[in-house]
Amino acid sequence: MELIEGGAAVLAPDRDDAAFDAFVAARLPHLLRLGRALTGDEQRGADLVQDALERALVRWRRLDEPEAFVRRAMVNRSISVWRKVRRERPLEALGTHTSSEVVHDRPADHELLAAVRALPPRQRAVVALRYYEDLTEAQTAEVLGCSVGTVKSQANRAMLALRRQLPTYTDREETR
Repeated sequence: MELIEGGAAVLAPDRDDAAFDAFVAARLPHLLRLGRALTGDEQRGADLVQDALERALVRWRRLDEPEAFVRRAMVNRSISVWRKVRRERPLEALGTHTSSEVVHDRPADHELLAAVRALPPRQRAVVALRYYEDLTEAQTAEVLGCSVGTVKSQANRAMLALRRQLPTYTDREETR
């Protein structure tokens, strides 16, 4: 397995490359979907996945639960980036993006993604893990390092905020 470090290719010594490669092959589509859900953007989501996988590779032999580690790394990094962006730009700018950034099958998906992106980072992480990754409340709590009660309350707050922001979206979904 080669890593790119400072522009140069470096062979990672003494790793179980086959196991790591198998993990990546099996989980990459799910991780990319989670990355997109956490960032609201396909490219930033892919960057988030790559960063988390690089961190996992360095620790690969010591990881008991690689998927949990990668998910947690993705959530932590997305929250850190969100906080940094929030300090650097006005809050109103967070929900804006160009139409070329995200491609959806339905126009309402654009509205939903924008609403999810506007959620606070913890709520966005809970929504991404529970509804995009289909994790249970207990699994989500484990990934986020919090209690099941916290996951429930954050999910409830997120869903209330989304319903307030998207009343026409929920009406359309209920008529399908």
